[in-house]
Formats: sequence, C-alpha cells, structure tokens
Amino acid sequence: MDKLKAMQTFVRIVEANSFSKAAETLNLPRAALTASLKNLEAYLGVQLLQRTTRRLSLTQDGADYFRQCIEILGAVAAAEAGFRGPGALQAKGKLRVDLPAAVGHTLVMPHLARFHQAYPEIELNISITDRLVDLTQEGIDCAVRVGQLQDSALVGRQIGNMRFVTCATPQYLARHGMPRRIDDLAGHTSVVHFSGRTGRAFDWEFVVAGEIVKVAMRGPVSVNDAEANVCCALQHFGLAQLGAYQVRQHLDSGALVEVLADTPPTPMPMSLLYPQGRMGSPKVRAFADWVAGLFAANPDLQAAAAPAPRAGERG
Repeated sequence: MDKLKAMQTFVRIVEANSFSKAAETLNLPRAALTASLKNLEAYLGVQLLQRTTRRLSLTQDGADYFRQCIEILGAVAAAEAGFRGPGALQAKGKLRVDLPAAVGHTLVMPHLARFHQAYPEIELNISITDRLVDLTQEGIDCAVRVGQLQDSALVGRQIGNMRFVTCATPQYLARHGMPRRIDDLAGHTSVVHFSGRTGRAFDWEFVVAGEIVKVAMRGPVSVNDAEANVCCALQHFGLAQLGAYQVRQHLDSGALVEVLADTPPTPMPMSLLYPQGRMGSPKVRAFADWVAGLFAANPDLQAAAAPAPRAGERG
C-alpha cells in the first residue's frame, strides 16, 4: 500500500465529505477511493469514518488521524518544494474561498481583478454566503470571518478590525432629535439586526471610558442582512449600527449622519480562517497576504482593538 497516497485520498474524502465528490476532484473511480479507505482502515486496525446513506462523519480515531495526515502532508509538500525549483513555490491551481455577503460584495469583489493580475495561475472559486460553512467538510481552502472565531480545529490569522458607526438620516434626527448620550437611546427607535443562525437580536455595544456598555434596541423592523439594514436606515426607520465601510458613501454624501461619535461601537476582529496545514500552500498564502493588504489600506477596517470583543459574527 502506498501510505502517502492513502493519506492524500483519506484527506480528500474528509474534506469533500463525499466519496463521489472526492473521486471527481481526484479524477478516480469512486470504487478506487472506497477500496483505498478500506485498505487503510485494515492496515491501521481502526475505523476512520462512519458512513450513512446521507453523510460521512469522522470517528475519534479518524479525527486524530486526519489532523496528523494534514501535518504530515504539509511537511512533505514543504520539503519537496525546496528541491523542485522556483515553479514548485508558484501560487497556482484552484483556490476555494468563502466570504460573508457584505464583505464579499463591498470589500473584496470590486478589487478582484488586481488579485488575478498578480496571480493569473490561481483559479478562484468564490462562495458568497452568510451561512456558517464547514471548511473541512466542504473543501474550502480559506474563509474571511467577522467576529470571534469559534472553531478551535481551524487556524485564524487576523487581517483587520471592522469599525462600526451609529447613524441615522437627517430626516429621522430632525423628527426625533440628536442623541447626545447613550441614555438618550431609550427615546429612539432603531433598525434591529438579528442573527440569521440563532434568530437573536444583536445588542448594541459602545466603548465608554474604556468599558463596554450593551444596549438592547427596539424598532419597527428587524433584518438579518447588512444590506437590508442599510436600506432600512436610509428609509428613516430609525438609528442603525452598521459597519463603517458599509455606509461610507452615505456618510460622505450626507444621506446618513453619524451620532454618538464620542462613544463608538466596539469593533469586531476580521480573520482569515483555514484548516490546519493549508497556510503552507502558496495559493492560500498569496490570497491571505493580498486580502490582508487590501484591508490594511481601508481606514474603516483599522479600528483599535476593543476592551472585550463582540462575541458574535456579523458580515
């Protein structure tokens, strides 16, 4: 048995969460992958995967072996690259990236041609969704995430801090008055932003004298999408708390006005998330460095770290 090939096949099956999908990416018959896994399990003397008609799941032995396979294969790739000439270190091949909707549409996609010009041999496969994607099972190479990272099995590299602003239209403020202190928020309505995963409304968070103050807001409309939040704010539904980059053009034009600027909302960390061992890949490293540079050039993504970061995730 070719142990290295068996490891590579096992890793691909786990990443694709499907024998059929893994077979397609490896250009092999599905039966060959099934036989390879059976031989590997027989050799190791343990069951690596539990199979049902609907899905695959790792056993505890399988999860441990998967992590070690990732480390071993990464080390092998790094060792070989030093002897295979400059071409081995070239960023090329298919790169699967997952982006939150607002981040993807507003921050990344408008500049994508620059990435392609710099790395023409990388074939980008970009999914834009606010669904919580399982990077390992869906074969994603890397993903941008906003908020505190929850999955300890993945590796995160912080690439920015998303700054938020509290704002409203001049028409709304003319009718309801300008809030001067956080206590004034009790007399105002807001656009409520709730989590699409939990259904729970996000509290508004402010930095006051170095401490975080949370405020539960209420209003006539609730949304779970950043663009919908902006749209409602522009229709005078109330105050809104939004990513500064999402409303920069409206703040600059005067369509929205920032309020409570002396007590800013807490920022949220922005990270590039990837499975163990993937950062050794030149194509992942190239995208990580490019998107980090892109965010570094945007002042709305460079807020100082908060005393205690927000716990949730938002796009």
